[in-house]
Amino acid sequence: QVQLVESGGGVAPPGGSLRLSCAAVSGSIFKIYSMGWYRQAPGAQRELVADMHNNGRADYGDRVEGRFTISRDNAKNMAYLQMNDLKPEDTAVYYCNAGITGRASSWGQGTQVTVSP
Repeated sequence: QVQLVESGGGVAPPGGSLRLSCAAVSGSIFKIYSMGWYRQAPGAQRELVADMHNNGRADYGDRVEGRFTISRDNAKNMAYLQMNDLKPEDTAVYYCNAGITGRASSWGQGTQVTVSP
């Protein structure tokens, strides 16, 4: 029972930046052990963008590593994605994800990111 709410999506030019936020609200006793971001473009499969465990270890998808940075505020159950040097190929719906101990992960509704001149 974890609800995730994303914000910060929008339109940016190539080379620009956007910052996504995800707020997690849990009404259960299960612990969030990771939070991250995935994305899916039309006609494409969902792919990992970035994921961070509670210990601070972060994993990045090959397409974004070096340009995107994930951060978390564990106490506030917040996750952020700083996206720099955006490319048209980054255009997708971005979904927040939370890994929950003993349960399937939870997903947000998604926020659209469009990179276009």
